[in-house]
Amino acid sequence: MSVYVDRSENPFYGMLMCHMMADTLRELHEMADRIGMRREWYQPKSTPHYDLCETRRKIAILHGAIEIDRQRTVEIIREWRKRSERELLLQRVAFSRE
Repeated sequence: MSVYVDRSENPFYGMLMCHMMADTLRELHEMADRIGMRREWYQPKSTPHYDLCETRRKIAILHGAIEIDRQRTVEIIREWRKRSERELLLQRVAFSRE
């Protein structure tokens, strides 16, 4: 299990932001806590992630986050979506048995 930071440079109020993602929500939030992110900055829609400024990106890497390219970013997003679809299907099956 790992935490990842991509190489995107999205402008936001004069800063360049990237994304921090992880294999699990626990890992994502633990890293966010370690690098001083506020929980309200968490973005759960689509793929769970935090947007990081360049400084926090460097700190995350110092704490073990893995730098990834665009291709790996897309793979992680697809993995999250598959997982979400499976979980939703399992919830529907469980609900239909009640």
